[in-house]
Parts: sequence; C-alpha cells; structure tokens
Amino acid sequence: MKRLSELETRRRALLARCEAQREELAWRIAQLSPRRWTRALMGGLNAGVSSAARQPGRHPLAWILAVAALLLFRRPRDALSLLTKARGALSILTGAAQVMSVVGGLRRRRSRGPATPAELREGP
Repeated sequence: MKRLSELETRRRALLARCEAQREELAWRIAQLSPRRWTRALMGGLNAGVSSAARQPGRHPLAWILAVAALLLFRRPRDALSLLTKARGALSILTGAAQVMSVVGGLRRRRSRGPATPAELREGP
C-alpha cells in the first residue's frame, strides 16, 4: 500500500511538471510570429555563410524552394508525379545502400581471413 501511494504521488508530480512544460511551450510558440520564424530559420540556414551570400536572393536553397513552389502551384499534377518518382527513386537508393553495406561487410570479413571461434561468438 505504501508503494502504491508513493507511485501515485510521483505520478501527480510528473503530471504537474508536464502541464507546466506544456504551458511554457504554448507561451513560447505564441511569442513567435511567422516573420520571426522565417528569420530564425534563415539564420540557422545561413550560419557560417559569408555576409555576401546571406542575402535571400543569392541563397541556392531559396531558388530551389521558389522553383518547387512554382511547380507545385502552377502544375499540381506534374508536381505530384515528380514527388511520386522521387519517392520511388529514394526507396530504390535506400535498398541499394543496404545491399552495398551488406556486401561491404562480407568483403571486410573475407579480407581478414578465417575467423577465430571467439570472433564468431561476438558477432559483427
């Protein structure tokens, strides 16, 4: 019975702490306006970039996003087909990377020579 009451007390304390953190996060999100979000995002993307390249029009990511937005808003059907093709290509590349990882592991084991019984027990 003592253990149950201790757990219940701890549970109430954790719930109160979670609620306080929720309120703090809600307050912080409310303080951010979309303009501040954009500045914070661009500041994070431009960290370590020279001052000449920090202008939004000269950033390559800005151009990529602009072209993607035009494609998406002007031709949504083409954009969706492009996204579908990109998703398929990504899944193929992921599978190829996994196969190459397995092949590389097998080649490393083969180049080391025969394994000792201790190595066989330990695994990769």
